[in-house]
Amino acid sequence: MRIVVALGGNALLRRGQKPDAEPQRQNVETAIASLAPLAREHELVITHGNGPQVGVLALESVTDPNLSRPYPLDVLGAQTQGMIGYWLLQSLQNHLPGRQVAGLVNQTLVLAHDPAFEHPTKFVGEVYSEAEAREKAERYGWQVKADGDAWRRVVASPTPQRVVETRIIRLLLSSGAVVVCSGGGGIPVVRDERGKLKGVEAVIDKDLSAGRLAEALEADALLVLTDVPHVMRDFGTDHAEPITRATPGLLRRLGAPAGSMGPKIEAACRFVELTGDLAAIGRLEDAAAMLEGTAGTIITPGGDYGGPDDLTPRHELTVEV
Repeated sequence: MRIVVALGGNALLRRGQKPDAEPQRQNVETAIASLAPLAREHELVITHGNGPQVGVLALESVTDPNLSRPYPLDVLGAQTQGMIGYWLLQSLQNHLPGRQVAGLVNQTLVLAHDPAFEHPTKFVGEVYSEAEAREKAERYGWQVKADGDAWRRVVASPTPQRVVETRIIRLLLSSGAVVVCSGGGGIPVVRDERGKLKGVEAVIDKDLSAGRLAEALEADALLVLTDVPHVMRDFGTDHAEPITRATPGLLRRLGAPAGSMGPKIEAACRFVELTGDLAAIGRLEDAAAMLEGTAGTIITPGGDYGGPDDLTPRHELTVEV
């Protein structure tokens, strides 16, 4: 099977941890220990978040006296793709001796007129108290909003249209490589009036980008991995209950918050609606069990799934004439 995994930012830097290199490296080791079994049996593409890492680099850039102006977010996104990609690449190579692994710095096309540029909602960087966040917003010209009990910087998050390097990723998969790509949703780029690519000041939701990539690659499954075991019905109430099987229609009716579970649900539902294949949302450590249908929230067109035998790998049906 061809599987696209969207690895949550919590897998790299857990809430409350300092953004030092060593704890992130250790977290990557834990993440890959859960994903390596999938790579041994299937074609695997791993995408990942980069919100905290971009925030750290952005703050460093803003406060660096040697710079006449801070590095833009597209450049910071490229830097974090390289850093996180290196950790994932090395860990995968250590867990899968003899297997080729490719880490790709890549771009994601967005529309220049996307309304998200006027209404930033995407959280990046470290968490602060409200007073700290407002002080930094005043000092650096940021926009900040509440993120649960904490406060964080928010930036524009336009809708991903296409991963520019999709053909290269498909070629790498066909060669048998495990591919790490679309870090942070990809480096945001638009086409100018001459059709040339250029970076823009934004970040892209990694779950939505992973979904678009899974569609383009004709993946058989999309796994959206986070730190909760299921999507919950009536989340935050005394009668909350886990959803283990769902149709896209059922999940869309939940009205999940845009800044947390919302993009995960949207990515999973869109993938299922457009392809008729499987998407699942759940914990990183349950990745293999989700594919077996024994963990997480499983989303299919009919809301039922008994395991891999229910799927026919689409990428193996290609016929050359």
